[in-house]
Amino acid sequence: MDANGYSDPYVKCLKPDMGKKGKGKTQIKKRTLNPEFNEEFSFDIKHSELAKKTLDISVWDYDIGKSNDYIGCQLGITAKGERLKHWYECLKNKDKKIERWHTLLNEN
Repeated sequence: MDANGYSDPYVKCLKPDMGKKGKGKTQIKKRTLNPEFNEEFSFDIKHSELAKKTLDISVWDYDIGKSNDYIGCQLGITAKGERLKHWYECLKNKDKKIERWHTLLNEN
């Protein structure tokens, strides 16, 4: 949360081994503490290789004139708890959308 009591969150999606083709970013949701993102990213990758890859999906607070703040929720092979379960469910269910709500936490 910024000094005004709100955040300007957005989601970054990064597939590190794909260069610029492996990056995506949602629109910034201005002045909210309860963002909802209904945007999709797609990457061309074989399902059999997916378990060996890392996909980093993270939420950030956009700040003008200073560095953006990480505010939580990373999914991928390095995730823990419910986020890791979500990742494994995605790996298990080829060609099916697996949607989950994740609570954003400031983990700094």
